[in-house]
Amino acid sequence: MELQNTVKEALNALYHHPDDAVRMQADRWLQDFQRTIDAWQIYALVGCQVNVGLLLTNLPFQQNQVNSIFLLLDEWRDRFYAVADNLLHDTASNIETLIFCSQTLRSKVQRDFEELPSEAFRPLRVSLNTLLKSFHKGPPKVRTQISLAVAALAVHVPAEDWGDGGIVNWLRDEMNSNPEYIPSFLELLRVLPEEVFNYKIAVRPDRRRSFENELASGMEIALNVLTACLNINELTEQVLEAFASWLRLRHRIPASALASHPLVLTALSSLNSDILSEASVNVISELIHYTAVRNSNAVAQMPLIQVIVPRIMSLKPQLRDPSKDEEDVKAIARLFADMGDAYVELIATGSDESMLIVQALLEVASHPEFDIASMTFNFWHNLQIMLIERDSYVAYGSEASAEAERARRLQVFRSSYEALVSLVSVKVEYPQDYADLSREDQKDFKQTRYAVADVLIDAALVLGGDAALRILYMKLIEAVSNCGQSQHTDWRPAEAALYSIRAISDFVSNTEGDVMPQIMSLLPKLPHQPQLLQTVCLIIGAYSKWLDAAPSGLSFLPPLIDILVSGMSISEETASAAALAFRHICDDCKKKLCGSLDGLFQIYQRAVIGEGPFKVSAEDSLHLVEALSMVITELPSEHAKKALEALCLPAVAPLQDIINQGPLVLGQKPARELTVHIDRLANIFRHVNHPEAVADAVQRLWPIFKAIFDIRSWDMRTMESLCRACKNAVRTSKTLMGVTVGVMLEEIQGLYNNISSRVFFISLVKLLSGLFDDRHHCTAQSDYTVKSVTHMTRGKPAKTTRPEGEEFCDVSIDETGGAGGEMAQLLRRSGCSSWKKVNAGEQWEASNSILNFLSDVFDLANSSQGKPYVSIRDNVIIPRGSVITRILVAALTGALPSSRLETVTYALLALTRAYGAKALEWAKASVSLIPSNAVTEVERSKFLQALSDAAAGAAINGLMIPIEELSEVCRRNRSVQEIVQGALRPLELNMAPVS
Repeated sequence: MELQNTVKEALNALYHHPDDAVRMQADRWLQDFQRTIDAWQIYALVGCQVNVGLLLTNLPFQQNQVNSIFLLLDEWRDRFYAVADNLLHDTASNIETLIFCSQTLRSKVQRDFEELPSEAFRPLRVSLNTLLKSFHKGPPKVRTQISLAVAALAVHVPAEDWGDGGIVNWLRDEMNSNPEYIPSFLELLRVLPEEVFNYKIAVRPDRRRSFENELASGMEIALNVLTACLNINELTEQVLEAFASWLRLRHRIPASALASHPLVLTALSSLNSDILSEASVNVISELIHYTAVRNSNAVAQMPLIQVIVPRIMSLKPQLRDPSKDEEDVKAIARLFADMGDAYVELIATGSDESMLIVQALLEVASHPEFDIASMTFNFWHNLQIMLIERDSYVAYGSEASAEAERARRLQVFRSSYEALVSLVSVKVEYPQDYADLSREDQKDFKQTRYAVADVLIDAALVLGGDAALRILYMKLIEAVSNCGQSQHTDWRPAEAALYSIRAISDFVSNTEGDVMPQIMSLLPKLPHQPQLLQTVCLIIGAYSKWLDAAPSGLSFLPPLIDILVSGMSISEETASAAALAFRHICDDCKKKLCGSLDGLFQIYQRAVIGEGPFKVSAEDSLHLVEALSMVITELPSEHAKKALEALCLPAVAPLQDIINQGPLVLGQKPARELTVHIDRLANIFRHVNHPEAVADAVQRLWPIFKAIFDIRSWDMRTMESLCRACKNAVRTSKTLMGVTVGVMLEEIQGLYNNISSRVFFISLVKLLSGLFDDRHHCTAQSDYTVKSVTHMTRGKPAKTTRPEGEEFCDVSIDETGGAGGEMAQLLRRSGCSSWKKVNAGEQWEASNSILNFLSDVFDLANSSQGKPYVSIRDNVIIPRGSVITRILVAALTGALPSSRLETVTYALLALTRAYGAKALEWAKASVSLIPSNAVTEVERSKFLQALSDAAAGAAINGLMIPIEELSEVCRRNRSVQEIVQGALRPLELNMAPVS
């Protein structure tokens, strides 16, 4: 009763309590409860209106076997009867309680079935079957969850253990014996094949494949059952949904057999109904994909294709039928889109029959509802690939024959893509009520524009950018004729045409001389309506390369830059677009703009300082910084230093002012007030390609940097920004940095023990030390650099309070120096990042960088530059090989998220290729630590064999499956993952000194 009441109270609070905090607390409690072993008892709540007490007394088991049911949980053994009795007779349970409990039951079977003893399977199956029957007329959501629980149970339990010939035979027998419960059993029959692809079910890959094979072998039985159910008219929709689900398995029933199958004919016949059946559309959609030419022999699929295509084509007039319900039109459009996607290879031949399908797809693309029109976008993209890619013409033998066929096809589809450009370009037009739309709807509209832009690019690839531009230019001329200088005229069509022209900018030739000059002359005449001005600014930036190449480009620049200046003053959105365009103009036209540097500086200084009406944000001001940096790069060296000093001044002056106010003020300033200026300097150092000028600038600015390093070393955000500025300066100036490198290292050495910012220091130290790796060019300065790095990496980490679980990451690196010391520190860092739970994105990024760094280290011997350092690498790696391997295996099996699987796998394979038999021994020792209840010997052997093949030089792609499957097995549920990580977690990492 206590559990029952607690669950109900939590559900009541979740759905009905007015306080958000209470609802969140209830939600957390319920989620935690679902993960506990106690949740197995929840089926008592699900069956609250079922007399399971009667069921238990009539089970064909001895009393001791019944008792074993209640031994599912030791702590519940003595009180389960009372809980079940009270809950099962509780008629007060509401729909929310039933849904929660059924979801909990489903999730427990999916994820935690391994918690149960083997003898629990049959009574659990009986209980689930009883619940399925009980809710055959109950809430559909509850019935679906119970069906999913039964299906998950079938995934876990092999057919021979299930008995009765497997679940499909068992289900057929149940339906024959209990016809009154057929609706519930049909629901189960529908979800069964879907669960093959449900990776939330915690089963091993081999078992998942076996389950798919079991269903494939039972497909004929399943289709016979569904065919028999067609005799019950009210179940037709449910039968067809289940049929569609079984078709998704893609197991080959001959197309000739399906072409005349009663289930297929029933689905096709329903297309003639006044109200289109969703289930029928789903069936036909699956049949289209079932016959997809890319996956099968086109000739073998023709009997079914010839039945499907004419029936779908007969629906074309309904696309424009105003009396047709929108959902029906959407369903018809979906069938045409599916047909295009599935048969694109046949359509690409350009036959008369295929062009009928293309015309139908153009009809769909012309539909005013974007959700319907966009269904065809994938087809146009795939068709473009088929038309353009050379691989599509390999069968034509000679190059001349292939090119002739390619030209023929492009000509055949030319008019279709021309029509497509006209049809879709209008769909980017701003709605009249755009300002009143919700933020979410405005975001959706932006996504619409991105999708249309992709289609326009596909068209430009087929037609050529210049041809597509001419079509869109005519749209622009038509729109501009209706758009005067007044902001009250309709600016939207002109903006849509310009947006479309911008979308294809990468495909318009820089030598285009007919349309582009007219567009550039037209832009200054357009009104400064904010959205229109934003697009005008962006189109100026998009065609900056054309402006540089055009003979008349220089004459266009002054009025266009005036437009950008106006854009910086209208709104934040237009300012952002103008700043980006300004960067592109200065990048591509920098030689033309060198003589206008004074005017550019005025724009830069006013925008960065925020003088007057300028509305450029701090982030967008970086575009202006980069713009001027690129122009300065084109100046002679003697002028560059002065220009660089002027460029730095708006960033340096505020920093100097803060420092002049004393350490207390500097330490208390919000990080943003410092980083906004430091980031500008970082971009200057990156983009001004005058190494000597940058080196001199950094030397002059070092007292400012040092003051910030000294006072703000605890501040991760500021240290990240400052280290980035230093790194950019070093990359640009390299050895010209001279003595500044030494003082930088000395400064960082003193700050290195600051844990919060150490990751940024490591990155900077790595770059600084790399400057002097070439021993043939050693200098006194490089000798100082190496000694500084050695001294710093010898130091033990400062004692600090660390998150729980990080204490084992300490590495003793006594007597370790030079490159070995630095590498050991990075290995230590990698170990920590793999184990502790971090919240900072920077630390996750550091972990990823370190994994890539390790891969590069392991691959040193693959390059001529790296071979001389292999012995140094081996001295560092081999003493630590077993620990590194253990960390990588742990990362692979759950210490890092599955999104890192590819990076971790590559590092592990690189280690294996580098160290061969040694690495295999390390890997064997690591995986042997994983308990047998988590990983079987077969799974272990497949993994080790993959590594062995890698050591022998096998291609990586062929080795991924066993490695991915070990990862999947070890992550299959929370309990297993905790067991694996507990077994692999090193208690300490004692690194041996480098000899």
